Amino acid sequence: MNMSFLQDLLSNISMRTRGRSSLFGTLDKSASSLQNLISACDTLMHRGGEASQILTAQRALEHYRRLNDEEKLAFFTLLADDYSADPAPIHAAYQLYCEHQDNAALERLFNACEPRRQDLLRRLNLCPGGTFELVHMRADLLKRLKQNPELSALDADFAHLFASWFNRGFLVLESIDWNTPAAVLEKLIRYEAVHEIGDWHDLRRRLDPEDRHCYAFFHPATGDEPLIFVEVALCRGIPGNVQKILEHGEEVPLDEVDTAVFYSISNCQAGLKGVSFGNFLIKQVVQELSRELPQLKNFVTLSPIPGFSAWLDQQLESPQAGEEDAPDSGTQKELSRLAATYLVNAKHRSGQPLDPVARFHLGNGASLHRINFQADLSAKGLQQSKGLMVNYLYQLDRIEHNHETFSRDYSVVCTSDIRRLASQAKQPLSLEPSA
Repeated sequence: MNMSFLQDLLSNISMRTRGRSSLFGTLDKSASSLQNLISACDTLMHRGGEASQILTAQRALEHYRRLNDEEKLAFFTLLADDYSADPAPIHAAYQLYCEHQDNAALERLFNACEPRRQDLLRRLNLCPGGTFELVHMRADLLKRLKQNPELSALDADFAHLFASWFNRGFLVLESIDWNTPAAVLEKLIRYEAVHEIGDWHDLRRRLDPEDRHCYAFFHPATGDEPLIFVEVALCRGIPGNVQKILEHGEEVPLDEVDTAVFYSISNCQAGLKGVSFGNFLIKQVVQELSRELPQLKNFVTLSPIPGFSAWLDQQLESPQAGEEDAPDSGTQKELSRLAATYLVNAKHRSGQPLDPVARFHLGNGASLHRINFQADLSAKGLQQSKGLMVNYLYQLDRIEHNHETFSRDYSVVCTSDIRRLASQAKQPLSLEPSA
């Protein structure tokens, strides 16, 4: 990987600083890891030299790694409560702004409103490997948000900082193939979230042939840990069955391919939830493939419909539907009609499409191109999507227009056939499944 030099440099710095850690601060061996972590954070917030700050941040993250689940919750609660913004400076800065309303007063108000925990997280990020440690820390936090909604402000601080630290300018696009180092290939097997990779032979079928490609985004601070990756099949025509792609029988000569199919997109780091990578990834891969294979005419996905089964089950059980007009999902035509209704009409409370994959691709500027019957007959495909899959179409000259159309009022850009199917609903259907 082209980031190995940077990673080696950071590792050497880390090894040297560990050897000097005794020069900066002392460790209370009688205290718990949580107590030592709190003490290190308090020390970190008092400005010192750069070397001492790096070592203190490193020591704090080492203490964090030793915490049990109960101690992690206690630490997150401490950050949410004790490291919030101080009301007194906010009131004073606001009063000053009301009096002067100039840029200097506005900057003072902005600084006063920033929670102290954001500054703490920046300082924890000083040490080598700190960024990735904080990504893991947020993953721990996300597991606790549902039961502890009072921690949502802390999560917002993580998200705010990560949006800057992981912006597009820092991302490195890498092509992954069978000759990529095994350490990276192992991670693809582990992180694949759409179509499980069974073993190394399965992975080789996806990477080694000429008509298979894989691309991933990396970040200098995370080394050989991918952030997101996409698997691509080059085909003749637009495919409608994922098993044929995964089984990969006869290889298609490159001079005969006309379609690039994005059949699996996997986010790798739970702690980066909400930080958008996929839209940049797909658009850049489309550009890369267009340059490499100018004969390509179609860029499509073969995507699951992960919310469809749950939504359909709710319609079938809906007490407001009589037996004579309850939806019948037993035929190809009726199932396709229901899927079109779900994809075009079913809305989240925010007004966006209810289906998360639809939100992702439509928001990226794709259009809803085709619904495929019996497209994924795996246990997972039948369970979540009734075996249906969708082709979302990426047209280079329409991406920005479609994105703007969707952003304006969440309009679903689709073919006239799908729009016609969606308009044939026999009854008003609930637009959001019950929790």
